[in-house]
Amino acid sequence: MQQINKWRRLNGEKINMPIADEISNMLSAEREAGNELKVCIGTDSQVKGRVTEFATVIVFIRKGKGGFMYIHADSTLRKMSIKERMLKEVGRSIEVAYSLCNIFTRYNVDMEVHADINTNPNFRSNDALKEAMGYIMGMGFTFRAKPHAFASTSCANKIVH
Repeated sequence: MQQINKWRRLNGEKINMPIADEISNMLSAEREAGNELKVCIGTDSQVKGRVTEFATVIVFIRKGKGGFMYIHADSTLRKMSIKERMLKEVGRSIEVAYSLCNIFTRYNVDMEVHADINTNPNFRSNDALKEAMGYIMGMGFTFRAKPHAFASTSCANKIVH
Protein backbone atom coordinates (compact mmCIF):
# COMPACT_ATOMS: atom_id res chain seq x y z
CA MET A 1 0.00 0.00 0.00
CA GLN A 2 3.01 2.29 0.26
CA GLN A 3 3.49 2.67 -3.50
CA ILE A 4 4.01 6.13 -4.85
CA ASN A 5 1.21 7.38 -7.17
CA LYS A 6 -1.32 4.92 -5.77
CA TRP A 7 -2.73 7.40 -3.25
CA ARG A 8 -4.75 10.48 -4.18
CA ARG A 9 -6.85 13.19 -2.60
CA LEU A 10 -10.63 13.33 -3.01
CA ASN A 11 -10.23 15.97 -5.75
CA GLY A 12 -8.17 13.45 -7.78
CA GLU A 13 -4.78 15.04 -7.08
CA LYS A 14 -2.15 12.27 -7.01
CA ILE A 15 0.22 11.97 -4.07
CA ASN A 16 3.72 11.93 -5.60
CA MET A 17 5.60 10.70 -2.53
CA PRO A 18 5.22 7.78 -0.12
CA ILE A 19 1.98 8.19 1.83
CA ALA A 20 3.88 8.19 5.14
CA ASP A 21 5.85 11.25 4.02
CA GLU A 22 2.69 12.98 2.81
CA ILE A 23 0.89 12.28 6.10
CA SER A 24 3.86 13.44 8.17
CA ASN A 25 4.12 16.71 6.19
CA MET A 26 0.36 17.29 6.40
CA LEU A 27 0.26 16.63 10.16
CA SER A 28 3.09 19.10 10.70
CA ALA A 29 1.20 21.78 8.73
CA GLU A 30 -2.06 21.02 10.56
CA ARG A 31 -0.31 21.28 13.93
CA GLU A 32 1.19 24.65 12.93
CA ALA A 33 -2.32 25.82 11.94
CA GLY A 34 -3.54 24.86 15.42
CA ASN A 35 -5.89 22.10 14.22
CA GLU A 36 -6.67 19.09 16.38
CA LEU A 37 -7.16 15.94 14.29
CA LYS A 38 -8.61 12.45 14.57
CA VAL A 39 -8.01 9.81 11.89
CA CYS A 40 -10.24 6.95 10.77
CA ILE A 41 -9.03 4.29 8.32
CA GLY A 42 -11.42 2.05 6.43
CA THR A 43 -11.81 -0.07 3.32
CA ASP A 44 -14.83 -1.05 1.26
CA SER A 45 -15.18 -3.27 -1.79
CA GLN A 46 -17.68 -3.92 -4.53
CA VAL A 47 -17.98 -6.89 -6.87
CA LYS A 48 -18.68 -5.80 -10.45
CA GLY A 49 -18.94 -8.83 -12.68
CA ARG A 50 -15.62 -10.67 -12.41
CA VAL A 51 -13.80 -7.67 -10.89
CA THR A 52 -13.68 -6.81 -7.20
CA GLU A 53 -12.86 -3.15 -6.60
CA PHE A 54 -11.30 -2.06 -3.29
CA ALA A 55 -10.98 1.45 -1.87
CA THR A 56 -9.06 2.27 1.30
CA VAL A 57 -9.42 5.72 2.82
CA ILE A 58 -7.54 7.67 5.46
CA VAL A 59 -10.09 10.17 6.78
CA PHE A 60 -8.91 13.11 8.89
CA ILE A 61 -11.42 15.01 10.98
CA ARG A 62 -10.46 18.50 12.10
CA LYS A 63 -12.30 18.97 15.38
CA GLY A 64 -14.93 21.60 14.64
CA LYS A 65 -13.50 22.38 11.19
CA GLY A 66 -14.54 19.64 8.75
CA GLY A 67 -12.23 17.03 7.33
CA PHE A 68 -10.41 15.58 4.34
CA MET A 69 -9.23 12.20 3.09
CA TYR A 70 -6.69 10.26 1.10
CA ILE A 71 -7.79 7.42 -1.19
CA HIS A 72 -6.14 4.25 -2.46
CA ALA A 73 -8.18 2.28 -5.02
CA ASP A 74 -7.39 -0.89 -6.91
CA SER A 75 -9.04 -4.08 -8.11
CA THR A 76 -8.57 -7.81 -8.47
CA LEU A 77 -10.00 -10.59 -10.63
CA ARG A 78 -9.76 -13.08 -7.75
CA LYS A 79 -13.11 -14.57 -6.74
CA MET A 80 -13.76 -14.47 -2.96
CA SER A 81 -16.47 -15.45 -0.55
CA ILE A 82 -18.16 -12.56 1.29
CA LYS A 83 -16.31 -13.46 4.50
CA GLU A 84 -12.94 -13.55 2.74
CA ARG A 85 -13.69 -10.21 1.06
CA MET A 86 -14.65 -8.62 4.41
CA LEU A 87 -11.44 -9.87 6.02
CA LYS A 88 -9.43 -8.68 2.99
CA GLU A 89 -10.94 -5.20 3.54
CA VAL A 90 -9.94 -5.31 7.21
CA GLY A 91 -6.45 -6.51 6.30
CA ARG A 92 -5.96 -3.58 3.92
CA SER A 93 -7.08 -1.11 6.59
CA ILE A 94 -4.78 -2.66 9.19
CA GLU A 95 -1.83 -2.59 6.78
CA VAL A 96 -2.30 1.16 6.31
CA ALA A 97 -2.96 1.79 10.03
CA TYR A 98 0.13 -0.17 11.04
CA SER A 99 2.36 1.61 8.52
CA LEU A 100 1.24 5.03 9.81
CA CYS A 101 0.59 4.45 13.53
CA ASN A 102 4.04 5.70 14.64
CA ILE A 103 3.42 8.98 12.81
CA PHE A 104 -0.01 9.35 14.44
CA THR A 105 1.54 8.66 17.85
CA ARG A 106 4.27 11.25 17.24
CA TYR A 107 1.62 13.89 16.44
CA ASN A 108 -0.79 12.69 19.18
CA VAL A 109 -3.58 11.87 16.69
CA ASP A 110 -6.26 9.39 17.82
CA MET A 111 -6.83 6.60 15.29
CA GLU A 112 -9.73 4.25 14.63
CA VAL A 113 -9.97 1.37 12.15
CA HIS A 114 -13.42 1.06 10.61
CA ALA A 115 -14.83 -2.20 9.24
CA ASP A 116 -17.72 -2.34 6.76
CA ILE A 117 -19.21 -5.25 8.69
CA ASN A 118 -22.74 -5.34 10.04
CA THR A 119 -23.24 -6.04 13.74
CA ASN A 120 -26.70 -7.45 12.93
CA PRO A 121 -26.46 -11.26 12.55
CA ASN A 122 -29.13 -11.18 9.80
CA PHE A 123 -26.57 -9.75 7.37
CA ARG A 124 -24.03 -11.95 5.57
CA SER A 125 -21.09 -9.67 6.39
CA ASN A 126 -21.69 -10.45 10.09
CA ASP A 127 -19.94 -13.82 9.55
CA ALA A 128 -16.62 -11.94 9.61
CA LEU A 129 -17.38 -9.71 12.62
CA LYS A 130 -15.61 -11.70 15.36
CA GLU A 131 -12.46 -12.30 13.29
CA ALA A 132 -12.31 -8.67 12.14
CA MET A 133 -12.80 -7.30 15.64
CA GLY A 134 -10.14 -9.66 17.03
CA TYR A 135 -7.72 -8.79 14.22
CA ILE A 136 -8.10 -5.01 14.66
CA MET A 137 -8.15 -4.98 18.46
CA GLY A 138 -5.34 -7.55 18.60
CA MET A 139 -3.17 -5.01 16.75
CA GLY A 140 -4.00 -2.50 19.49
CA PHE A 141 -6.28 -0.33 17.35
CA THR A 142 -9.73 1.06 18.17
CA PHE A 143 -12.37 -0.91 16.24
CA ARG A 144 -15.61 0.47 14.78
CA ALA A 145 -18.25 -1.52 12.86
CA LYS A 146 -21.56 -0.49 11.28
CA PRO A 147 -23.29 1.85 12.03
CA HIS A 148 -20.26 3.69 13.51
CA ALA A 149 -17.75 2.84 10.76
CA PHE A 150 -18.26 5.85 8.46
CA ALA A 151 -14.74 5.70 6.95
CA SER A 152 -15.56 2.36 5.32
CA THR A 153 -19.37 2.49 5.04
CA SER A 154 -19.62 6.06 3.72
CA CYS A 155 -16.26 7.41 2.53
CA ALA A 156 -14.68 4.31 0.93
CA ASN A 157 -18.13 3.18 -0.20
CA LYS A 158 -18.48 6.30 -2.38
CA ILE A 159 -15.28 5.42 -4.22
CA VAL A 160 -16.26 1.85 -5.22
CA HIS A 161 -19.95 2.48 -5.99
